Amino acid sequence: MAVKIIVDSASDIHQAEANEKGIIMLPMEVRIGEKAYFDGVDILPKQFYEKLIECDDLPKTSQINPFRFEEEFEKVVGGGDEAVVITISSKLSGTYLSAKQAAEKFDGKVYVVDSLNAAIGERLLCDYALRLAAAGKGAKAIADELENKKTKVRLMAMLDTLEYLKKGGRVSSAVAFAGSMLSIKPVVEVVDGEVKLVGKAMGSKKANNLLNALVEKSGGIDFSMPYGVVWSGLSDMLLKKYVADSAKLWEGNTDEVPAYMIGCTIGTHVGPGAIGVAFFEK
Repeated sequence: MAVKIIVDSASDIHQAEANEKGIIMLPMEVRIGEKAYFDGVDILPKQFYEKLIECDDLPKTSQINPFRFEEEFEKVVGGGDEAVVITISSKLSGTYLSAKQAAEKFDGKVYVVDSLNAAIGERLLCDYALRLAAAGKGAKAIADELENKKTKVRLMAMLDTLEYLKKGGRVSSAVAFAGSMLSIKPVVEVVDGEVKLVGKAMGSKKANNLLNALVEKSGGIDFSMPYGVVWSGLSDMLLKKYVADSAKLWEGNTDEVPAYMIGCTIGTHVGPGAIGVAFFEK
């Protein structure tokens, strides 16, 4: 009996990567104008940001419904296997509730974990689950370990603009306008499953310093666990600068910092030009 790891596309794991890793990825739907796409399947991040920049209205994202989860669970359990499902935070989407509802029909063969995170924060839990499965852990043991460790996952990011938060109704037009005029870079963190504004800095260099200060304040990075950095938009130039500027975080701990592109589901809300770092705190 094998353990299958199932994750939604808010983890920024696209279909090709999921196939490579042996993960089952269920895509969330993103609607741009009149056209609907499956995130990470028929639209990839680069295409998404090209469309987002030209789009007048904010794209709309949809949660995964119970029926789609049930279809996948039937395949897994029907094949004699068990599943661990990792979802985007229940405070950001109804996807977790859909998965829980579908799992009730499978008599302890499917375990659902609310990541209380998104994007790379959710990805790190998925990578850890793969590590546990490769070590021969059963589905319940993996789910229990993820529940135990998920509160140690930290995700913090600098946004380039408040414009997309404004479009989504998160900040007022006046605040967004003032932010753009003053080159204010908002710094956000996922706290208890929700996105919180934790600081503002004048310019990207000071925002990078604020990110590093938040990492150090958390107790530092546990390099024995998955970690990485992310960016959104059509260029990773800002991310490369951040990694170089924060060299003291990485030197002596790792030869390479894994970097990932933020996908459509989360990119809708942060817009292009964001950079972030995620890790398990020590």
